[in-house]
Amino acid sequence: MSIRVFLAGHGRALLVAIGLLAGCGKATPVAPAPPTTPQYGTPFAAVPNREDAVIYQVNMRAFSQGGNFAGVTARLDSIRNLGANVVYLMPIYPVGQLRGVNSPYAVRDYRAVNPEFGTLADLRTLVDAAHSRGLSVVLDWVANHSAWDNAWLTDHPDWYLKNAAGTILSPPGTPYTDVAQLDFTNMSMRAEMIAAMKSWVFTANIDGFRCDYADAPILAPTTFWQQAVDTLRTIRTHKLLLLAEGTASRHFTSGFDYTFGFGFYDGLRSVYRNNAPATTFANLNASEYAGTNGSTQQVVRYTTNHDVNDSDGTPVALFGGDAGAMSAFVIAALYRGVPMLYNGQEVGMSTAIKFPFTGVKVNWNGPPEVTRLYRQLLRARAGSPALQHGTPTASFSTAGVCAFTKASGASQALVVVNVRNAATSFAVPAALAGTAWTNALQATPLTLGSALPLPAYGYVVLTR
Repeated sequence: MSIRVFLAGHGRALLVAIGLLAGCGKATPVAPAPPTTPQYGTPFAAVPNREDAVIYQVNMRAFSQGGNFAGVTARLDSIRNLGANVVYLMPIYPVGQLRGVNSPYAVRDYRAVNPEFGTLADLRTLVDAAHSRGLSVVLDWVANHSAWDNAWLTDHPDWYLKNAAGTILSPPGTPYTDVAQLDFTNMSMRAEMIAAMKSWVFTANIDGFRCDYADAPILAPTTFWQQAVDTLRTIRTHKLLLLAEGTASRHFTSGFDYTFGFGFYDGLRSVYRNNAPATTFANLNASEYAGTNGSTQQVVRYTTNHDVNDSDGTPVALFGGDAGAMSAFVIAALYRGVPMLYNGQEVGMSTAIKFPFTGVKVNWNGPPEVTRLYRQLLRARAGSPALQHGTPTASFSTAGVCAFTKASGASQALVVVNVRNAATSFAVPAALAGTAWTNALQATPLTLGSALPLPAYGYVVLTR
């Protein structure tokens, strides 16, 4: 589950697999009944194509001094100016108190707004303001489990997984006793869960969902998510972006737009922290994109998010200061996939935001140069089809330098990144020596010689 790295698919703990749904065929989508409330607002017409998204994750509790929707609304211009076009809000629902640990991933009511953050009107104001700035809004959805004081436990105890004695269980194979495990063999529960998801599209005019802990074994193999995705796609008035927080290629088969690049993040940690060779990344491109079968489906890549910021520290701490953090993000943002930023990284935040995310506020007065570099990179990415959604065409990486070319139609790019905290010289491959490019970050011409000098954690982004 999202706040718990134990469950996040990083390979750091062994989950107990439960094959309750094994062998099931494709599930029937929930009938697209009319919404119980009228459509709020006008469906947003500028949702990006999935391959062109740049996602910005908002941790509401840490984002502003007020820790509320209004605090996010006030900084939407900054998010847009950074280069993002999708705002992903961590769970906005009331948090359970019974057996609770104040986790936003313990949902007490799937159809309500957490008063800690404001009202439905405040959420609508945020969404409207985002749309007016060309930003889509995606909500975090927690399907695997609910809080113990969710009304479903009283009204529908049969919707929950029980042991032989009839006791409702927490998620099996985990230490998380603050939530109750839902039973996905119960079709009535599944229908209500999906109806609740749909309700936010109509009630708040949102543009999609990031689906927490999509690799959960009790949802396997694909039947629930396939049913949910199929049903959401029946909402013809909205172009929805659907993110599976998981690594399994079956999520692509289920129709998700995105999976999460857990493996690529671990690769970055290995290269920057443990001196693994930069050749690591080419193999991860192949493995993480297995299952897309040439479609435009993408992997979300990042150098931090709320899980790993809590467990591993900030990019500044993890990758070797501001320069190392930026170097790692260049690879995450440009090699392949859709980049995701976590609030605070663009100002070089060095203090981790620890669960339950109430003790630290983002300090927006970080070094302006760090923010400028993020903006510069994302602007260059948006200005080149090859950088934005091109396919890698060749890897020239060495142990200490990540180097690759990309292409999209006639658009080409060459990216060279020093992954070490020491200056180096990259030997330009013979096929590229003497070729003319534009330095995409400086908007200046550059003709490659036989070698390319790189400072510690330095990088060069070339396009033509």
